[in-house]
Amino acid sequence: MSTRTVYLSAALAASVALVGCEIGPGEHGSFDRTYAVTGPIRLELSSGSGAVKINGSGDGKVHIHGEVYAGSFFGSAKDELQRVIDNPPIEQRTGLIRVGKELSSFRNASISYTIEVPQDTELSIQAASGSQEIQNVRGPVSVDSASGEVRIANVGQSVTVKSASGSIHVSNVGDDAKLSAASGSIEAFGVKGDVRARALSGSITIKGPGARVEADSASGSVHVDGANNDVKANTASGGITVEGNPAGNSYWHLKTASGSVEVSVPRTAGFNLSAEAISGRITADLPIVIEDQGKHSLRARVGNPGGRVEVRTASGGIRIQPSS
Repeated sequence: MSTRTVYLSAALAASVALVGCEIGPGEHGSFDRTYAVTGPIRLELSSGSGAVKINGSGDGKVHIHGEVYAGSFFGSAKDELQRVIDNPPIEQRTGLIRVGKELSSFRNASISYTIEVPQDTELSIQAASGSQEIQNVRGPVSVDSASGEVRIANVGQSVTVKSASGSIHVSNVGDDAKLSAASGSIEAFGVKGDVRARALSGSITIKGPGARVEADSASGSVHVDGANNDVKANTASGGITVEGNPAGNSYWHLKTASGSVEVSVPRTAGFNLSAEAISGRITADLPIVIEDQGKHSLRARVGNPGGRVEVRTASGGIRIQPSS
């Protein structure tokens, strides 16, 4: 078992215990801390239970506000609350701020954070339970979440998100995005670099990708809008829709075991088409030159071929149509 798995399992168990604590007596309080920093910084945050909001600001300081709940399951809630407020789990070093250090010592307390950081900040977050909301930082940004929705917007560099249970939403990313959700949907809008998305159970929606797309869902649909580079989309159970232009040397490989596939391209698009539908019809609603056609397959040229589009479905139809 990996260190990450041990950490998330322990933290998640602690957060479950806290849910029970809030039924009985408990204490609420808060703390505020401000840290002066110079130059680019890295912020590392570990959270067992509680929401996290991080926003880039322009005053060159780090402002941390913590909302604390202390339960009475392990002892005096009031004493525990005061201990957290007097000595919150924050550590500052040159170019680095750690939040949530010594997480195990706060087993009967949960902390929700609202943090403002300079825009020139790199973020690394591990969270067992609670939503994550991050915006307006340079990055890169890395989030590892066991349970809770993750929303990230306006990041200058790359974004990496792993979620065991919870949806992922990213928008306006200046570099690559690597997104993985075991249970939950994935949305990626306006990513300027490559998008790699994996969902075990949930849909994937990608709009306006600036580079290559790889989308893989075990159970859920895949939607890609505005594709102008390579696209690789695969789902075991769900439909695939791709809108864009497979120009130049672009290669689209679209495959589903159970579901229909729709490809929408400009009427001026040019590409080589290879389609196979084991159980379903293949329909082309724009001019094509047929090279080979069988009962369940089609090879054809569309316009002046540049890219390649290969489509496969075991159960479902295939439709090639002009984009609106």
